[in-house]
Amino acid sequence: MAAVAYAAWLAIGAFGRPYNFFDMKIYHGAVVWWASGNELYDFIAPSTTLGFTYPPFAGLVMLPMSWLPVEAAGWLNALASIAALAVVLAALLRPIVDRLGWPLWFTVALATPPALAIEPSRETLGYGQVNLLLFALVMADLVGLRWRARRGTHHDTADSALARFVYGGTWAGVGIGLATAVKLTPALFIGYLVLTRQWRAAVTAIGTAIGVTLAGFALVGEESRTYFGSVLWQTERVGAADMTANQSLAGLLARLYDSIETPGLLWLAFSVLVLALGLSRAASARADGDELTAFTLVGLTTNVISPISWSHHLVWVIPAIIVLADAAVRRREASRGLPLRVTGTPPTGGVPPLRPPIWYPTLTGLRHGIGALGLWLLFLVSPIWPYEHQLPEVSHYQDGLFGALMENSLAIALIVLVAALPWRPGAEPAFYSDRLLRAAHPAARH
Repeated sequence: MAAVAYAAWLAIGAFGRPYNFFDMKIYHGAVVWWASGNELYDFIAPSTTLGFTYPPFAGLVMLPMSWLPVEAAGWLNALASIAALAVVLAALLRPIVDRLGWPLWFTVALATPPALAIEPSRETLGYGQVNLLLFALVMADLVGLRWRARRGTHHDTADSALARFVYGGTWAGVGIGLATAVKLTPALFIGYLVLTRQWRAAVTAIGTAIGVTLAGFALVGEESRTYFGSVLWQTERVGAADMTANQSLAGLLARLYDSIETPGLLWLAFSVLVLALGLSRAASARADGDELTAFTLVGLTTNVISPISWSHHLVWVIPAIIVLADAAVRRREASRGLPLRVTGTPPTGGVPPLRPPIWYPTLTGLRHGIGALGLWLLFLVSPIWPYEHQLPEVSHYQDGLFGALMENSLAIALIVLVAALPWRPGAEPAFYSDRLLRAAHPAARH
């Protein structure tokens, strides 16, 4: 376990960039400025053109940071983010390790350092970003949906009303609502809940997002009017679309066109296609009993179609790696039950001897295993930075087509995942058994 953690630390040193809580310094400076009686969105960080870009609710959540030194706030955020990632991994890996008979927390302890070493996690920690915390909020709703689905197929044994509320999952949707109030882009998960007719969770998410936003208007009305009236639409506040760190479809198209701006109509057309593909595949994954893959596809789709998806936003590759690895294991396990094949005819006649093809279990699932490992290695090495270019000084084709491919490699990987990430029928037994029950008893649908 210590060796894995040390290897992850070395990998961050080898493939990461210099980190000094750059974004945290902006957030911290903004809330200190705000706490001193100034307008939140008037703040500009020294020696930059960058200011606070989150909604006022996020500012209220971050306001206690003004009592701490910026370094302390950065390390506190890093520790909270690591803990959140470990808890999320425990929730995502629990069904898998239970099936395989592995110890949960030992598995989580081994999985957490490699997950922290890849680009989205190390950038989130190093820059003092909040992506892992928002990721945990959304994944909490996945857990809530699991618990609520199980409630329909298991007797409720909770001893108290509070325990029944928590383990009953009736709160599912709160996490997505809070994440949406902080960063807006998780709102696509609300669309997914509506598409899959998970009405209670959708209403809870919408109510939570609207509720905390209205609370922001009640508490800090001036800042709320400023944000929703002007700041939200000032896309230049976050940077140019073609910046290498922007690994969304918009950034990919801008760099391919060697332009600071994204070709708007082309981006819109492809975004609609990716949105339709991602949501339809997510709905299909859920219908086959794999809610984790469904959530992962929605998160990846959000990364692709958002105008700006910095490399630290791409945390949804973490569950994608888990899904690919588990798909490989499942296919290998299933291959052991394949029918035996004829291996020859005995000279005396009679029934030919049968023997299982021993190479089936070895090769079955290999492409998914290679996909999981390749995806992890891609985001570990993160080849976008050696080929970073900035217009108008340097063309994005400065290093030829190979350089352009490397500079866009993470964006390309996201699009491939939206189109081809496999789902695992029956992987979430609570959802799958409920579907089978309704199929077997049509009257249960009414």
